[in-house]
Amino acid sequence: MWIRSAAAYRTSFLVTAIGSFTASGLSFAAILLMFSHVEVLGGLLLPEAALLYGTSNTALGLADLTLGNMVSLGQRVRDGTLNTLLVRPAPVLAQVAADRFALRRIGRIGQGALVLIWALAQVDVAWTPLKILLVPVMLISGAAIFGAVYIVGAAFQFCAQDAAEVQNSFTYGGNALLQYPPAVFAKEVVWGATFVIPLAFVNWLPVLYILDRGNPLGLPTWLAFAAPAVATALCAAAGLAWRAGLRGYRSAGS
Repeated sequence: MWIRSAAAYRTSFLVTAIGSFTASGLSFAAILLMFSHVEVLGGLLLPEAALLYGTSNTALGLADLTLGNMVSLGQRVRDGTLNTLLVRPAPVLAQVAADRFALRRIGRIGQGALVLIWALAQVDVAWTPLKILLVPVMLISGAAIFGAVYIVGAAFQFCAQDAAEVQNSFTYGGNALLQYPPAVFAKEVVWGATFVIPLAFVNWLPVLYILDRGNPLGLPTWLAFAAPAVATALCAAAGLAWRAGLRGYRSAGS
């Protein structure tokens, strides 16, 4: 329904999609500005840093397109409109995700994919079948990891009710973190992004393997292939958190 609604106003859709594309590209413009002053950042050249940017932004874009509306759950909890979804013969999670589905968010995916294609064409890598396979696996697993973070954040809003910005700090904020080489951050930050909220599996560890670079924590290289397992575990945990939050929902009392 929401896709048909967007198609009915094509000019508006094109303008907003281009706006999403442009706004997303501003962060890459900042990276280009940095590399206009230095040749190497965190041990990576521009095409290598662009590979980090492209994989992270594309993965987030996929998750944002399908689950980005989860941030609105707090508003539904506060005003009681979540009750409407509970009486419908469809999963509440699917209804919340599909509510006001914003197809314009493909602008972020398109922008990230363009940078990713350029980076893959420019990086000096000895490609093997394993490394080639790791690229799509990384994107799918990264989207699943970001999606799990969206769902956990939405589950938290059953309690907090006004925690959309907290949720955004781990999704959009996490994306901003992953766009830069891990070597530019303190080891404590890298450790937290690996073992506390494992965003490092979105692209840091797989990309460093593709580039034949060591990671700042000295972790074994096989962890580059652990992204699907991490994504599966996070999705399972997100499902449990969502069910717990839904069971604890007591309406707005209005």
